[in-house]
Amino acid sequence: MDYFLQSAGYILKGCTITLKLFFLTIIFSLPLGFAGAMAKTSKVKILIYLMEAYTSIVRGTPLLLQIFFVYYGLPIIFPGFRLQRFNAALLTFILNYGAYFVEIFRGGIQSIDKGQYEASKVLGMSYFQTMRRIILPQTIKRVLPPIANEAITLVKDTALVVVLGIGEILRNSKEIVSRDFTISPFIIAALLYLVLNYGVVLFFKSLEKRYSVYD
Repeated sequence: MDYFLQSAGYILKGCTITLKLFFLTIIFSLPLGFAGAMAKTSKVKILIYLMEAYTSIVRGTPLLLQIFFVYYGLPIIFPGFRLQRFNAALLTFILNYGAYFVEIFRGGIQSIDKGQYEASKVLGMSYFQTMRRIILPQTIKRVLPPIANEAITLVKDTALVVVLGIGEILRNSKEIVSRDFTISPFIIAALLYLVLNYGVVLFFKSLEKRYSVYD
């Protein structure tokens, strides 16, 4: 029992890094995704082309390759420039998930019936009033399920930073497995990921219930 508690305690230390990476990615990638979606649905061609290139490149290449590129590739392109391991991982995750959120928000905005824009004009609303009072509340309601799926994926993807030697859940559990030749740390790690994802599911269910008024 003592061994189990000691192992769990060490793995929980890695949970701090996992949660930090998760929350910082969400905090920065959601606004990035929304801004990108607004640019992609605008009438400014240069913005549309830039967003197309950004989302195509990021979504078309593996996240692991992107981590390697940011941490190992950028110093080659820009000699003397090297991000710390966690910062490199964070930047990669923000850019990666931001690209997916761009498409999620874009789909949500474009799914709103055009007649609602026309009706708001008849009522004398400005573009920003229309977006804030009519379009965005409905958009948020529609994009919550895919955002929840991405958040669940993000919890699991944080394990990829093990390749940079960052002491998150998987790395800490792997160290114990290599040292003691037992699989119990992997079981503890799996339970931690399940608990974290269950928390994500409960959070987004509460948000969906809140926005159910727009059904």
